[in-house]
Amino acid sequence: MTGTWLKSGDATCDAPLRLFCFAHAGGGGGFFRPWRDFVLPEVEVCPVILPGRETRVAEPAHRSMEELIGPLCEGLAPFLDRPYALFGHSTGAAVAYEVARRFQDDPRRAPRRLLVSGRRAPHLAARRPPFAGLADDDFLRVVAELGGTPQEVMRQRDLMRMFLPALRADFHLNESYRPLPGPRLRCPVSGFTGDRDPEVTPLELRLWDTVSDGPFRMRVYDGDHFYLTGLPEPLRTDLLEDLRTDIRQTVS
Repeated sequence: MTGTWLKSGDATCDAPLRLFCFAHAGGGGGFFRPWRDFVLPEVEVCPVILPGRETRVAEPAHRSMEELIGPLCEGLAPFLDRPYALFGHSTGAAVAYEVARRFQDDPRRAPRRLLVSGRRAPHLAARRPPFAGLADDDFLRVVAELGGTPQEVMRQRDLMRMFLPALRADFHLNESYRPLPGPRLRCPVSGFTGDRDPEVTPLELRLWDTVSDGPFRMRVYDGDHFYLTGLPEPLRTDLLEDLRTDIRQTVS
C-alpha cells in the first residue's frame, strides 16, 4: 500500500523541496494539482490521497486521527528522502500537524516547515456543533453550505450518496480530533487564512504559534474558507517566499 498515498509519478522530480499537501474534509489530491505549474521547478507539489477518494475510492476512509496517522506516516516514509514541507487546509491542517509531529524527532526525516490554512490552532475547541451523524439530507445540506464541493456535483444526488461514507468519515475525524500524544515541533510554522473565513478567525489562526519552538508567520488574504483555490498570486508569492527560505537553509 506504500505507493497508494501519492499519485503515480509524484515525488520523482529533482526539485530541491517536496511539498506534501492535505486537503479539507471531503477534498482530494486534485484540489492541489493545479498548484504544480506555479511552483516548479523549486518545489514539487505532492498531493496526498487518503483512503476513500479518487484512486482509493473503494477503500474505507478513516474515521479518526488515531486510525489514520500510523498507516499514513508509514506510506509517506519512503518519500522523505529529500527535504520536504507539509501543507494542510482545514481538516488537512490537523493531519499535516500530526504527520510533522510523528517525524519531528528523527533528524533525517523531520519536516522543514509546517504550513497550515483555514483552521484554528489544534488545542482550541470547535465553534460549530458536530453534524457527521445527521440524517443524509441534513448532512449534505450542511456540506453544501460549507462550500468546497462544486454545485454541479452536489446536484447529482446519486453521486453524492456514493461518496457519503467517505464524507461522513472525514467530518467524523475532524469533529473527534484532539491532539495526539507527541513531541512539540521545532520547525517553522506558516499560517494562512481568508479574511471572511467562517471557520477560523485570524486570532485563532495566530495561536498556531504555540505548537512549535520555531518561528511563526501568518498571512490573511481576501476571501472565504476556500480563498486558496487555484493558488492565487498573493498566496503563491508568500508560499514560495517561505519555502525558498527552507531551500536556502538546505543547501547552505
